[in-house]
Amino acid sequence: MPKPQWLKVKIPSTDEYRRVVKRLRQFGLHTVCEEARCPNVAECFHEGTATFLILGTICTRGCRYCNVTQGTPRDIDSGEPERLVKAAKEMGLRHVVITSVTRDDLPDGGASQFVRCVELMRRQLPESRVEVLIPDFQGNAESLKLVVESKPDVINHNMEVVRPLFHALRPQGDYGRSLDLLHRIKECQRGIRTKSGFMVGFGENTNDIENLINDLALVRCDFLTIGQYLQPTRGHWPVHRYYTPEEFESFAETAYRKGFKKVESGPLVRSSYRAAYYE
Repeated sequence: MPKPQWLKVKIPSTDEYRRVVKRLRQFGLHTVCEEARCPNVAECFHEGTATFLILGTICTRGCRYCNVTQGTPRDIDSGEPERLVKAAKEMGLRHVVITSVTRDDLPDGGASQFVRCVELMRRQLPESRVEVLIPDFQGNAESLKLVVESKPDVINHNMEVVRPLFHALRPQGDYGRSLDLLHRIKECQRGIRTKSGFMVGFGENTNDIENLINDLALVRCDFLTIGQYLQPTRGHWPVHRYYTPEEFESFAETAYRKGFKKVESGPLVRSSYRAAYYE
C-alpha cells in the first residue's frame, strides 16, 4: 500500500542533529528518537526533549508491529543512570523521557533501574521534568509501586492497540492488565499525571478506536497520543489503512470530549511528541 503524501517526511540530518547523536554515543546511550528514525527528532531535540532507552536494546517480547530486536538481553548496566543524567545536562534538556525495552527476565521487570534514573535526575537536574514510559511489569504491583514512589512528573504506559486486535499484535501482553496498571497509578499517587498512546492502521474500525479512548478515560488517564502505524519491514503486521489528518483531528475531538487534558493526534505523532508541553 503506497504511503500518502502527508507521510513522506525526510529524516533530519542537520549538523545539530549529528552533534547530539555523537554526544549520545560518547555516553554509551541510545534514544528511542533515533532508534525508531522518528521524523520529529530534530524538533524534539531543538525543544529540549529526548527519550532515553534504558536496560539495553534487546526485548524479551515479540510484538508484531515493533522493530526492536527480540532475544536474550544483557545484564543491567549499573552506570547507565549516571551517564543518562550527564547527557541530559550537556544537552540542556528541560523534559526527559525515560523508557525501556520490556525485561520479563528481571524479577522486578527493570523497575529499580527506572527508579535510579528518576532519583538521580531529581538530585542533579531538579529543574527538568521527568516522564517515564514503562512496560506492564507483568502486572507486578510492587514494581509499579517502586516507580510511582519515585515521583516522576508523568507516568506513561502505552496501550498501543485496540482491544479486538490486542492479543494478535501483543501476544505476551494483556489489554486488561495494561488498563489496570494505569488505574493503579492513580490509586497509589493521585498527583502524578498519567499518559497513554496507541496507533491506528492495523485493521481496527472507528468503534474500536472510540472504545479504547473511552476505556482510557474511565481509568482517569490525563494525556493521550494517537499516531499512524507504519510497517517497519515486510515481516511485520501490514498496514491496513492510512488515516487522513482530518480523521486524526476527529479522534482528538472525541478524546477531549471524554475529559483528556492534552491530546496529540496526527499521522506522524509518536508517544513522546511535544512531551514538554503536557502540563
